[in-house]
Amino acid sequence: MDVLTDLLHRARAQNALVRRLIRRPPWGVTYADAPPLTVAATLGGHAAIRVAGGAPTRLAAGDIALITAPGGYTIADDPATSPEFVIRDGRKHLPTGAPAPVRPMPAPRTYGGGAGMSPNGADVEEIGMPGVTVMLRGAYELHGDVAARLLGLLPPLAVVPAGPRTRTALDLLSAEAARDEPGQDAILARLLDLVLVIALRAWCTRPEATPPAWYRALGDPAIGEALRLLHEDPAHRWTVAALAAKVGMSRAAFARRFADLVGRPPLGYLTDWRMTLAADLLRDGRHSVAAVARRVGYQDPFAFSVAFRRARGHTPSAWRDPGPDTRRGPALETPGGPEPEAAQDAVRGHGRGE
Repeated sequence: MDVLTDLLHRARAQNALVRRLIRRPPWGVTYADAPPLTVAATLGGHAAIRVAGGAPTRLAAGDIALITAPGGYTIADDPATSPEFVIRDGRKHLPTGAPAPVRPMPAPRTYGGGAGMSPNGADVEEIGMPGVTVMLRGAYELHGDVAARLLGLLPPLAVVPAGPRTRTALDLLSAEAARDEPGQDAILARLLDLVLVIALRAWCTRPEATPPAWYRALGDPAIGEALRLLHEDPAHRWTVAALAAKVGMSRAAFARRFADLVGRPPLGYLTDWRMTLAADLLRDGRHSVAAVARRVGYQDPFAFSVAFRRARGHTPSAWRDPGPDTRRGPALETPGGPEPEAAQDAVRGHGRGE
């Protein structure tokens, strides 16, 4: 499993929610408590999106917006249009806060449209209704420290212009969103993943994007393969020499290239990835500290506890059962800095280092 697929698989709490919106102007919707990641695409017509505290950004037909802004966002036909509804706690409200009237969906997973929808749920743009905006929205409920790595690929709002690859995937997703057949949720989840990954790839190649070093390193055949190996089996007793042999490089050349491209030594990256996985396993609450230690490659729970506290600032037990004064924080060490702990942890029992 490649690194990006691994992050998406581990970070997702449940299948994404897919909906279509079909409206004539003026229209506007505010999503007050947006999920960690939203994919919003304009299939027909145009729209404008504004994240909390940001300036409006216009979306043309075929554009995809990837939204990670924590304070919510508004989508409308025009930046000057006030929202008609506010979505909060999964329910639609009027701007006054009163519950909005419930209207039947013209097609499965579709809002708006009304008389503009054909009996089989065809898009209004397909039946010639002028001035209509057709939007597709997918909401990802992500969780944990792994999700933070995935979301680190993106700014609060990233817009990917229309392109032939994204258009084909969007058309297929939109058509399936209007169906209601066995296995439909599974199909929609996979199609939305397709749209997301294509959009992420496209965004990370844009000049305004600043993807993290690990993502840029995936383009190097040897270092990308090494990252895949570390993600595929983080509990393995990896050494620098073993990784170098797997990718066909000398130990010294591999260690140097990995540090240059990723920003930290191979075993330092592995330790950080193990602590990321451990943080989510502990928060899950179903695993003992010893079981989590084994899952991430530590045979000695004491060595694991020392490493985890150094990385997260809390003991594994406190992280799993947080008290009122326990708060999450980033890793205490500076990425790219000296990492003697990688070798020390190996001696204590989490794996052989060099």
